[in-house]
Amino acid sequence: MTQSSSRQKRKGIHPQKFGIWIAIGSIIMMFGGFTSGFIVRKSQGSWLELQLPLLFYISTVVILLSSLSLWLAVRSFKRREMGLHKNMVSLTVGLGLAFAICQYFGFKELFEVTHWNNNVSFQYLLVIIGVHALHVLGGVVALAIMFLRTFSRRMKLYSAAGLEIISTYWHFVDILWIYLFIFFLLNQ
Repeated sequence: MTQSSSRQKRKGIHPQKFGIWIAIGSIIMMFGGFTSGFIVRKSQGSWLELQLPLLFYISTVVILLSSLSLWLAVRSFKRREMGLHKNMVSLTVGLGLAFAICQYFGFKELFEVTHWNNNVSFQYLLVIIGVHALHVLGGVVALAIMFLRTFSRRMKLYSAAGLEIISTYWHFVDILWIYLFIFFLLNQ
């Protein structure tokens, strides 16, 4: 076996990328279970209806824009267009924070206008929202780390792996929110 063919056989998915995909698969299964339980329990009656706040529509647009700007940030990094890369990272972080803020105030408004009275529908919604909030928080922290690394003067290694891992996770947060948004729309 030659040395070049040995390298080709060892070349596979980056271990951290593999790890993020395993985590994403687990999260998908968890939210699938939560939303399935929601639907089953809703069919049994005594369920309170909810009206989605306008901020949920706005936050959907904001996170879609953040995914686009992050895609542009990764692309510009790979093309070594560092000025554009820094601008897109900054825009992505700003949009990510705007998304988190819209989510916070949207869910706050949802709780204020809905009179829950210790109904089981409230408990299901709390679990879904709580776990979603943790994933959004994790995504915002990842974006902040990406921002700090982008503007660090100590950047010596020119590898897109970390950026791609953060990008994968943030795009997943985007898809997860769209799934939850459509789920909430269909189950109002």
